Amino acid sequence: MKNFFKRHWPLVGLGILLALVAINLIKSSKEVVQEPRMEDAVSKEGLILKDIHYTHDDPDKGLKWILDAKEVNFSEDKSFITFHNFQLRLKPKKKPGFKLNGEKGNFSEHSGDINLWGNLEGFSENGYKIFTEHILINEKHGHVSTDKPVKIVGPFFSVEGKGLFVDLKKETLKIFSDVTTTVKKETLI
Repeated sequence: MKNFFKRHWPLVGLGILLALVAINLIKSSKEVVQEPRMEDAVSKEGLILKDIHYTHDDPDKGLKWILDAKEVNFSEDKSFITFHNFQLRLKPKKKPGFKLNGEKGNFSEHSGDINLWGNLEGFSENGYKIFTEHILINEKHGHVSTDKPVKIVGPFFSVEGKGLFVDLKKETLKIFSDVTTTVKKETLI
């Protein structure tokens, strides 16, 4: 037996080392992972919510917006909101409403900016659709803009191009470059 340990001591040592590692792995997998308390989550990152429905009503501007999202992060003072996998509905008092679906976005109450990204698809109540990858909505100035490719489809036309600026107060829309417009034949008759 003494000769066995002299010849094979590296293998025996390796076997003992592997056994200790296996025991530690088994013990560590049984330890309970403690979830952070609500106070810790709020103090470090603000408030994080899952599957939410949030409404922001501004009677002075005659605008109400409703956000449904899989995850929303509020800053501590609730002036900055980040959201993922969302549907944003805008409901002006005297104009048709608008619904926009996308992957991520944020809202800054200080600047009035709503930044939206990721496979954006918008639908108005009066039959218009918009498709793009990014939109910046400045709520305070009433502007919508992007520098990404955009496609707008209406009841009798479609417009594609790169870059977009919309003045919501003046009700004007500009597409900056590579513009292609298609008018549906049926509407000309």
